[in-house]
Amino acid sequence: MIVITGAAGFIASFLAIELSEKQEDNILLVDDFSKTHKLANHQNFPDATKMDRKEFLNWFPLNADNVKFVIHLGARTDTTEMDYSIHEELNLNYSKSLWQICVKFQIPFIYASSAATYGNGEFGYNDNHKDPFQLVPLNPYGVSKNEFDKWALKEEKHPPFWAGLKFFNVYGPNEYHKGRMASVIFHAYNQILTNGYMQLFRSHNPNYSDGGQLRDFVYVKDVVSVIQFLMSEKPLSGLYNLGTGQARTFLDLAKSTFQSLGIKEDIRFIDTPLDIRDKYQYFTEANMAKLKGVGYTKPFFTLEEGVADYVSVLTKAAR
Repeated sequence: MIVITGAAGFIASFLAIELSEKQEDNILLVDDFSKTHKLANHQNFPDATKMDRKEFLNWFPLNADNVKFVIHLGARTDTTEMDYSIHEELNLNYSKSLWQICVKFQIPFIYASSAATYGNGEFGYNDNHKDPFQLVPLNPYGVSKNEFDKWALKEEKHPPFWAGLKFFNVYGPNEYHKGRMASVIFHAYNQILTNGYMQLFRSHNPNYSDGGQLRDFVYVKDVVSVIQFLMSEKPLSGLYNLGTGQARTFLDLAKSTFQSLGIKEDIRFIDTPLDIRDKYQYFTEANMAKLKGVGYTKPFFTLEEGVADYVSVLTKAAR
């Protein structure tokens, strides 16, 4: 049995679809399934068992002999949530509990870290095992993810294979429920179809032009491909960046979305909201040398390819 936590969410539900099509193993989906706005992400898994995340902590040690792999993608991902105790409960303490059970029963464990751990990037974007102890994340979400990375690295006992994936700016199908936290591509698609134009955040940093902010945008199909590679090959355990290794501007993203829709560009700028302005990352770019070094050679979607594919999925779903 393969366990996927956060299974009603974005990346985990997409992974569950892929694994259900390619794996012979049973899949156990773990999440809070009472949230009806995520129903579309998990309603079409007739062969999968669903379990509430609180119930799972009691069930897991009693049934660990049946579990071959745990992919822990469940987390509170709202970067605007300033109450650290919420992030601490779900992103840190719950993760520790799963880790410890995986150690006890020697079950491989993959979990979601985040590029938010890198803060302003003053120490670079390198997935080594010394930087987490000096990183300064910009929000409680990033702090909670970095705290778990540090805790895992300091633990004397580990699962037989483990990987903490530092997701950069992931976009793609199944993120419709994320509201404000959905990718800019998702918002761009809907803004353009509704209004005929798209709004981007104005730069409040003199080193970047409006729309010139740079992020490492990675398509969810690539994320799932990497997870499947790690599950299959079980290379060197540790932290791994998961981006493309190529930062692109928000203007590039907007133009690609207009082009994919076949609509003339109309890009406008608005002030970055005050509640996130001083915690806004102006540049992220994953150093992907470690993942490539353990044998992952599949090329990543370019931004243009990923946007075109995603827009086609959104368009088909809207019909």
